[in-house]
Amino acid sequence: MSDLPQLLHQMLLDNSAGTWLYALVVVGLIFTVLPLVRGYLRARRHRYADRDVPLAVALVSHLADRTSRVVLWIVALYAADRILTLPARLDQVFHVAIVVGCWLQIGIWSAAAARFALQRRENRNGDARLAGTMDVVLFVIALVIWVVVALLAMENLGINVGPLIAGLGVGGIAIALSVQAILGDLFASLSIALDKPFVIGDTLRVDTFEGTVEQIGIKSTRLRSITGEQIIIANADLLKSRVRNLGRASERRALFTLNIAYDTPVAKLDQVPALVEQAVAGYPGTRFVHCMLRELGESALVYEVCFFLENTPSRNLAAAQDLANRQILHGFADAGIEFAHPTRTLLMRSRRTDGAAERPTQLLAEPGVK
Repeated sequence: MSDLPQLLHQMLLDNSAGTWLYALVVVGLIFTVLPLVRGYLRARRHRYADRDVPLAVALVSHLADRTSRVVLWIVALYAADRILTLPARLDQVFHVAIVVGCWLQIGIWSAAAARFALQRRENRNGDARLAGTMDVVLFVIALVIWVVVALLAMENLGINVGPLIAGLGVGGIAIALSVQAILGDLFASLSIALDKPFVIGDTLRVDTFEGTVEQIGIKSTRLRSITGEQIIIANADLLKSRVRNLGRASERRALFTLNIAYDTPVAKLDQVPALVEQAVAGYPGTRFVHCMLRELGESALVYEVCFFLENTPSRNLAAAQDLANRQILHGFADAGIEFAHPTRTLLMRSRRTDGAAERPTQLLAEPGVK
């Protein structure tokens, strides 16, 4: 035992054996305590699994899950660098590794915190369709975070970032001029993400195209058309167009006409609105507006029918129109109301040889004849 103090004072690589032992104990504690703290935070989060998790606990636990094992080595290297006297070259290597590792983990934590905040807001709004727009915002935030982290890391390593920032500014202008279209789509996607004119799942009508939003990307938005194909539209072009968001409508409108024969008795014509309203009401979620005699046409009495249908996933406008049309056919057949056929009567003037006035004569009445 008397030799133990003397042994601890033995020098090894400019450090005593006691110093080496102290550094080894500290590194061992680091690799023991930090994983225990991480496990404790995970246990606290699971403890609140069946009820609302406090914001601080949720955030710290989320960041703990995003903590790399490299952090353990960084802390260990930092402790060893503080305790031991190392050669200048090795000390410089440790310094670079610690700075790069620290800022790398700070970047990971910052990006994870941004995602945590956006996901918490999305969950609070209760609309999972915002995921596409959140991805665009997260991309922009992550890009800014990693640029700032890289500059700060270089500043801590003793690199003068002033000229670099100036060079990036001049180079950024040149790059921006050469990729105007890409940057236009990028800023358009950011505008879509922040303004939210539509989200995933909405039905859009853009010019002559109509489809459901499947994905909102950095450069383009993808729609699935009603005929099955995928429509890809650049975000910048999409914002320049007049977009009709059918998914935001509380109701969808159906508007069509009925052509009824002129020889239909007036008493039966008075039954037309009631019969049509009864036919429309057969589909759930409909709201009848009117059935009115809009026009005295060339060959028919033109009735205009208008009704609205609730815009929900369980309601289908095409199915509602199909049921209404079939019910109208049955109702008109029972009431003896006939639909008009497109006909046109031709009159010809006959020539008289006795000098009498010409008299118009009906020649024929045939569908489609002019």
